[in-house]
Amino acid sequence: MAVKLRLTRMGAKKRPTYRIVASDSRVKRDGKYLELVGTYNPISKETKINEEVALKWLNTGAQPSDTVKNLFSKAGIMAKFAESKQGK
Repeated sequence: MAVKLRLTRMGAKKRPTYRIVASDSRVKRDGKYLELVGTYNPISKETKINEEVALKWLNTGAQPSDTVKNLFSKAGIMAKFAESKQGK
């Protein structure tokens, strides 16, 4: 099972909010997910990410989508992940 870290759309029409989730790559965008990693609101540019959970999924081999990778980079999670890989 290939796990991806990606966005799931929530919110009202024309007022999107997204959940950052870990899900099987074969499941549709708004389908069932394995674990909630964080939230992202593009209107207010607010991002809340559970860093512990995000690093756990990255260390187990989950592939982030391009948008999630950008959000993680801004939050400093990708740098911490790279440091942990260098330490191994």
